[in-house]
Amino acid sequence: MPSKSRRGLVKAGVVAGAVGLGVLAVGSFDWGNPFAPEEIDRSTTPLLVSLADLDEYHAATGSFQVVVDVESDTPYVPAVISGERVQFLATGTVDAYVDFAHLDSDAVKLSEDGNAATIVLPAPELAEARIDPDESRVLDRDRGLVDRVGDALGDDPTDESELFSMAEDRLEDAADDSDLLDRAEDGTRDMLTALANSLGVDDVTVEFVPAAD
Repeated sequence: MPSKSRRGLVKAGVVAGAVGLGVLAVGSFDWGNPFAPEEIDRSTTPLLVSLADLDEYHAATGSFQVVVDVESDTPYVPAVISGERVQFLATGTVDAYVDFAHLDSDAVKLSEDGNAATIVLPAPELAEARIDPDESRVLDRDRGLVDRVGDALGDDPTDESELFSMAEDRLEDAADDSDLLDRAEDGTRDMLTALANSLGVDDVTVEFVPAAD
């Protein structure tokens, strides 16, 4: 019959072996540190940065032509004596653009998986008209006798700055009545869809918010 001390040694050896096996088992599963901090990447794509870099996107351009017909009469005096009528043909362009300069982080909303994006932009606006001086000219100018005498004495009848200013207003009115703003929305939507697709975003929705009155 084993002695009491021998039984104690055997028991200690069994316990030590069990502990060793347990350490090996834990090591084989590699539990790691359960309290280690997790890193979650919620960073967005460079889409917003790309939009801000555009500043203004001129999405559509319209070419327009108008005739400005202006007549100046002297009250109670026949036009043949005093007065002027000018017909001015103006040709120019008007751009429709979207302002990206003041976009904030809410302008682009990405889905959790990054495959879909909603882009909220200000509605397109019309830029000032640009008149092409090479394609614009006075068609007709009728001046009364008094005005023609003034021309002979050195008055300049060819100052057309006021005609150009009036023509710019007419061109902008024509652009406002056209579908130029609708075309700008379509062009901007197509451009942003292509840009987002190139950055890995497959589903793109573009919304335009009218300016507050």
